[in-house]
Amino acid sequence: MNNKIPNVTIDGPPIDDIEVKRQLVKEITNALEKAYKLPREVYTILIKENLSENVGVGGELVIDRRKK
Repeated sequence: MNNKIPNVTIDGPPIDDIEVKRQLVKEITNALEKAYKLPREVYTILIKENLSENVGVGGELVIDRRKK
């Protein structure tokens, strides 16, 4: 086994409910622990929240696509 520790970055829209974030981090950590067989304390999970006004798809901001 190499010395690299898996890290997970989630890029997505904001999650307003802190309990939902806690559950998400817990479930991802459980999956990592099961797959890699390393103690849960070694994993880092970063949630990057992006407002729809800061994300473009197909040449348009997501916030503008929702208006159609």
